[in-house]
Amino acid sequence: MDIKKVILAIPLILIFLFGCGSVKIENSEKVNQNLPKVEREFRGTWIATVANINWPSKKGLSSEEQKKEAIFILDKLSACNLNAVIFQARPQCDAMYKSELEPWSYFLSGKQGEAPEPFYDPLEFWIKEAHERGMELHVWLNPYRAHHIDGGEVSEYSIVKKHPDWVVNLKSGYWWLDPSNKEVQDHSLNVVLDITKRYDVDGIHFDDYFYPYPSYNDDIDFPDEKSWNTYLTSGGKLNRSDWRRHNINIFIERVYNGIKNIKPHVKFGLSPFGIWRPGNPESIEGFDQYEKLFADAKLWINKGWVDYWSPQIYWKIGTVKQSFPVILGWWKNENLKGRHYWPGINIVRENNDLNTQEAINQIMIIRGMLPDSPGNICWSAGPILEFKELFDALINGPYNRKALIPATNWFNNSKPATPRVNISFTDDTANVNWNLEGMENVFCWILYFKYDGRWDYKIFSKEKKSYEIPLISGIKFFNSDGNEVVRKYKLTEIAVSSVDRISNESVPSILHINK
Repeated sequence: MDIKKVILAIPLILIFLFGCGSVKIENSEKVNQNLPKVEREFRGTWIATVANINWPSKKGLSSEEQKKEAIFILDKLSACNLNAVIFQARPQCDAMYKSELEPWSYFLSGKQGEAPEPFYDPLEFWIKEAHERGMELHVWLNPYRAHHIDGGEVSEYSIVKKHPDWVVNLKSGYWWLDPSNKEVQDHSLNVVLDITKRYDVDGIHFDDYFYPYPSYNDDIDFPDEKSWNTYLTSGGKLNRSDWRRHNINIFIERVYNGIKNIKPHVKFGLSPFGIWRPGNPESIEGFDQYEKLFADAKLWINKGWVDYWSPQIYWKIGTVKQSFPVILGWWKNENLKGRHYWPGINIVRENNDLNTQEAINQIMIIRGMLPDSPGNICWSAGPILEFKELFDALINGPYNRKALIPATNWFNNSKPATPRVNISFTDDTANVNWNLEGMENVFCWILYFKYDGRWDYKIFSKEKKSYEIPLISGIKFFNSDGNEVVRKYKLTEIAVSSVDRISNESVPSILHINK
């Protein structure tokens, strides 16, 4: 072989691979320090299926109509730069997914126990579509609601019929599981664990329904006399309220540990009523969940039986007796284990400028008071989907760019692998491609780019593995004479990193460009 021909061929190969430019690749923690800090914030919203509040819009839609509505919702939320959805998969001891434990939901077809036709698994579909948009999906379950008043007739498939010894009938028409019943606890736990095992979920989520609200039973005490008397005759020493709270406490701890035993990366989140007890702090008045729902929510966050905490602080900033910032600050001080604290905020209000600004201000207050791991969950998705004014205020304000979800420090924090990056050039574009073995550990990518000293970045979902970026970026501004001027900046560096399921970022591949 003629060595001179080989040497002469090398520049031609480089030109073929990289155009007329050159690229130097670095992978190190040192160069990583030069990159901008990516914004991190949990931006979630509840998707309520009970009574067809958010999805599907009505019972009896075809499978394709249901899918079309789901895609519309996810596209709209993704366009608003949200990064998580809290999807209600168990509205009343029935299932928005294929289950051997509970029947198909009434709110899908209008007939409990009837599968979608043609068949598909709604939960599986929602997970796939959310992940393709770079959004986490958390499964929201109601652990004790056996039958909702809008849930049609009690069917032969209902837990009410199958296990009448597990349930009580409330004056308003609801049927409720008895939280003190060990078989009830086991069943609801098994529902959680079944979903955790079989579905690629990012979180399991409970809201504020434990023992029912007193109004559900016309303010008459919860009818658990049989269970209470059994407890007393067995030698129980707690008073009735403490006994009820103890039933819930045991269940919450079992759920947290059960999830971790199956998939340690799956988050467990809770969204209790916003006030723990009146007088906590002193200026706060209102409903007493501790004594009425028998939910000792303060204990659960103090014990660290959650990975994220989303109390429903649904009041306005200026509501003195239920002040949003005052309650927000009180819960912050109760977060003894340093869990994620992403409050629930209420955006279901009349569509006007004052209410739009209220939502923006609450998000900004949360950022200011919880800077280490900011985030919130909106109740519910409806106004973001329906109110252009609110959507525009979010996308032009606090959600003007995509954000990573904060990393969960008490999970495995080993860095994911660095992606392999290739680049080629046209006359005016850098074509960046990246990939990585072990893609199952990747949730999203970050593409960094630098124009003459100015770094910026974009976040892409797992499926996106290429991007075309201009070699020259023009920025318009007005000079002192009021004339529009375009200043051009040259692309000098590109970096790509991978982000795993729990938001840990890899060491990036950094490419220095001489073009």
